Amino acid sequence: MVTKVPPRPARRPHGAHGAHGALRVLLASGVAATSLAVAPGAARAEDDKAGGTTLTVAVSQSIDSLSPFLAQKLTSTSIHRLAYEYLTNYDPKDARTVPGLATEWKPSPDKLTWTYTIRGDSYWSDGTQATAEDAAWTFNKMMTDPNAATANGSFTANFEKVTAPDPQTLVVKLKKPQATMTALDVPIVPKHVWEKVGDFSKFNNDQQFPIVGNGPFVITDYKVDQYIKLKPNRKFWRGAPKFDELVFKYYKDGDAAVAALQKGEVSFVPNLTPAQADALKTQKNIKVNDAPGRRFFALATNPGARSQDGKTFGNGHKALLDPAVRKALFLAVDRTTLVDKVFQGHAVEGEGYIPPRFGSYFWKPDGDQKRRYDPEEAEKVLDAAGYRKNAEGKRVGKDGRPLDFRILCHATDPNDKAVGKYLQEWWGKLGIGLKVECLDSVSDPWTKGDYDLAFDGWSVNPDPDYVLSIHTCGALPATPKDSGATDNFICDEEFDGLYAQQAVEYDTAKRADLVKRMQSRLYDTGYMNVMAYPNALEAYRTDQIASITTMPEAAGNLWGQDGYWSWWSAVPAASAPGAAKDSASAGIWLVVGPAAVVLLGAGVWAARRRRSTADDRE
Repeated sequence: MVTKVPPRPARRPHGAHGAHGALRVLLASGVAATSLAVAPGAARAEDDKAGGTTLTVAVSQSIDSLSPFLAQKLTSTSIHRLAYEYLTNYDPKDARTVPGLATEWKPSPDKLTWTYTIRGDSYWSDGTQATAEDAAWTFNKMMTDPNAATANGSFTANFEKVTAPDPQTLVVKLKKPQATMTALDVPIVPKHVWEKVGDFSKFNNDQQFPIVGNGPFVITDYKVDQYIKLKPNRKFWRGAPKFDELVFKYYKDGDAAVAALQKGEVSFVPNLTPAQADALKTQKNIKVNDAPGRRFFALATNPGARSQDGKTFGNGHKALLDPAVRKALFLAVDRTTLVDKVFQGHAVEGEGYIPPRFGSYFWKPDGDQKRRYDPEEAEKVLDAAGYRKNAEGKRVGKDGRPLDFRILCHATDPNDKAVGKYLQEWWGKLGIGLKVECLDSVSDPWTKGDYDLAFDGWSVNPDPDYVLSIHTCGALPATPKDSGATDNFICDEEFDGLYAQQAVEYDTAKRADLVKRMQSRLYDTGYMNVMAYPNALEAYRTDQIASITTMPEAAGNLWGQDGYWSWWSAVPAASAPGAAKDSASAGIWLVVGPAAVVLLGAGVWAARRRRSTADDRE
């Protein structure tokens, strides 16, 4: 499915959070807080004593690119959050905007000029200081080179001019007000490295290691569909991570990843099936995290792949251009059954585009607008639209072509396969055929428009701008040969108008209303059917990880966070004071505060901080 991290949130002024909130979370999860002082900008002494500890994360999604200008998949963008700083970050407690590379930001009275103060204690991993010039170069490259705007171009499309009058000052002038100026989820890259790159459409940043960055980790090695390795950035201003190495290891098969967790070969496994999670709950030294997710699980129809130059392409079934066919298909989807049988209750029934976790933006249809499960009505809709059953019981169009569809399925996602079987059964009763095509990577046929339907999904950020932008006409590829930021080739004038309004609306209540109206319009176009909001089902070894930060702190997720908090905060069980073999009862909780770190008897608070993104096709 698709997911980005992100990518992209609206935030309020930065603020600190106290250690008492972190302590409550620790006590609730059975983890005792331990005193620890961290000097800002310094590598902690404990890091040097850890003795080669490695945190290994099992992943099932391939890396699409290690270039921050091209990457859109969740695994890729999650890694970029570890390797590069953004101007701002999300507070792990409640997702408020907090400082990142920028310590302060101030808009002009007309909101058309934003001035950011760049911190003086951020250094690239090669020792060079990070400055406002790096940020200005990153944004200007995206503004002047369409290939550099592939992943995050929506953030800079409204920029008129970006300058760095001095090393600590970044000035962004806008064409019109922009509500995401405290939510620019764009990795800032080192100018002195990237200015040597030629063709940004082809440069994947995967040939020379270590890769220079200024985030908490440094990418040191990568093998396609095998692993990506990272080491702590000892120069990171917030303090280096506590594990000596972080490895993302690729597993095509989810059961193999779970087996590796049970053997202790990996430390953490995300995206568990309910059956896997239930089995792991009884295992020694393994903790299962079951939290409300930030993703949606949807059924997408091909609306007719097209590019901005007006050309159409792909081989999508023409019958799906008929709203009646799409309506009938959606009426024959029993979302309640999917939540109960496929997700076994570890999900919420889907409705609007934004998951309920993001309360102010959550929308659901009411009354006659809501598509309920009604297969009898689906039959009537098809009959009225002229799709009659032939002698074999197959629905055919006026051209005599049967309604036999294909659906793109992620081979690594068991939920896709399980839901596919239900759709075959339900739609079969309507006289509609369905071929479930499970592929290791759905990206190629998807971008070529060579599909009828697809299982779709994105991780949504606290600010929904990015996941809304991928359904605008401007996200379509320029030509059939180009790649665009579009999710599903949707281009709707009314939706675009609402998107433009919310993008310049600073009043939070008014903007939330516009976002809800956008979801309503997207729902009514009938190109997508959000079937569920899956929980984040994940597990880690407590004899390897003593403690780790969820986001939000209260019942949050670990994988695919809006920030780097989970892996940056993770404490090796071997180094936790008083750690037992089953170390779930001992740990350190790191929370970031405004300035110097204060040593407390029951815990710590430290400095303060801040998707994509983009949330991305998975």
